[in-house]
Amino acid sequence: MLFNSRLFILVFLPVVLAGFFAFSRLGRRAALGWLLLSSLFFYAWWKPTLLLLLLFSIGANFYLGGAIARSSHRRLWLRGGVTFNLGLLGFFKYAGFLAALAGASAPFGGICLPLGISFFTFQQIMYLVDIGAGDIQPAPFLDYACFISFFPHLIAGPIVRPKHILPQLAVLQPFAGWQGRLARGAEIFLLGLAKKLVMADGLARFADPGFVAAARLDPISLIEAWVALLAYALQIYFDFSGYSDMAIGLARMFGINFPVNFNSPYKACNISEFWRCWNITLSGFLREYLYIPLGGNRHGETRRILNLMITMLLGGLWHGAAWRFILWGGLHGIYLVIHGWSKRLKLRLPAVLGWALTLFCVLMAWVPFRAAGFAPAMDFYRGLFGFNGVAVPEILLRLVPFLAGIGHEVPVLPYLGDARTMSLPQSVLFLAVGWFIVLGLPQLHGMSERRRNVALVASFALSVQALFFAPAAIPFLYFQF
Repeated sequence: MLFNSRLFILVFLPVVLAGFFAFSRLGRRAALGWLLLSSLFFYAWWKPTLLLLLLFSIGANFYLGGAIARSSHRRLWLRGGVTFNLGLLGFFKYAGFLAALAGASAPFGGICLPLGISFFTFQQIMYLVDIGAGDIQPAPFLDYACFISFFPHLIAGPIVRPKHILPQLAVLQPFAGWQGRLARGAEIFLLGLAKKLVMADGLARFADPGFVAAARLDPISLIEAWVALLAYALQIYFDFSGYSDMAIGLARMFGINFPVNFNSPYKACNISEFWRCWNITLSGFLREYLYIPLGGNRHGETRRILNLMITMLLGGLWHGAAWRFILWGGLHGIYLVIHGWSKRLKLRLPAVLGWALTLFCVLMAWVPFRAAGFAPAMDFYRGLFGFNGVAVPEILLRLVPFLAGIGHEVPVLPYLGDARTMSLPQSVLFLAVGWFIVLGLPQLHGMSERRRNVALVASFALSVQALFFAPAAIPFLYFQF
């Protein structure tokens, strides 16, 4: 069930909210019990059999958390628990990939990737590690099960910390300030919905054709490649930040505060700042539960580089069992290494140049992330740098005749939007609006109430149109991770 579907918005959410407040009259545990049942139903909607895996994972980790807290061999239990979780994730997500690397035709190709397994696995690892470090005590089973399965973050995050959420569940007061909480949560949810329905899904029309052409190794021209890349960079931002905002808004309706997951990342003036603003909860997990335990920067420059590359390569692999994700993570690892060197050498670029270089590097890394494979990515790079030629549509040549000297005329650009006469003007206008929003406006949670209201009014009609007249809800890009 998708947050942007009519079924979720018009049926599931109202029923769950009504039940939550009704059961809250019987006490906190009754309210949490209703939330747990609702979340399990939400998870089972896509494929009921996978609910058994989620329940098994929750039960096993609840037991492991208690064993870590009680045992005199805490580190041994912790290592066993982390190994168990990584093994479960590895089997369902990476068995086929590893078998292919080994050249085996193993019977792993038919394994169904469970929804949200990357997210709920990381959250359970955090729970075990935090208990092992003495940061938290084992939670009651109902609280723990609600923390893991809470439907706003279950499928695609954000990756919320147990020490931030479990205390909120322990003192949950459903009726405290419920009117303002519902209004604020609904506002954030609707603005996130607009990001998805209006911006992300609209930009997909201009991002997909270029990358689909590259997957066929068709030679896409310079304009088509850049429009596709700029559109995809916006699409993935609006899609994932929209999902995160919808999750934050939903949680707020139930009295739970989630952390902000995006903070205007495309405004970053260096790559470290980008990672402090992009998918903040994942960045925090990788830093605190992988990079620092590996040794961080405490053991010399060579070890720092190795730890950084391991962290980013595994961060890329977390996104999917494919070389393109590893390449994406590797590129960002190299960027971070170079940035560290520049800081040590005290090399400083003017803010505008630093921003332009950071954005260019991020855009270049999105190519393998989106491309269908290594060869399509290389073909797409050729298009970006003009090696596939420069095709110029007739409508543009009429407006700017001197472009005839740098490209060849075509009636329409075949891999741009709907390949119609107006595809280029439409894409340029859409890109201008999108990049103005991400570069010229504050992020949603930093907006004044007046600006949020204006944004909500401006997007409401388009959101309603997309919600009710689209043939089907388009899944989020991070839907099955």
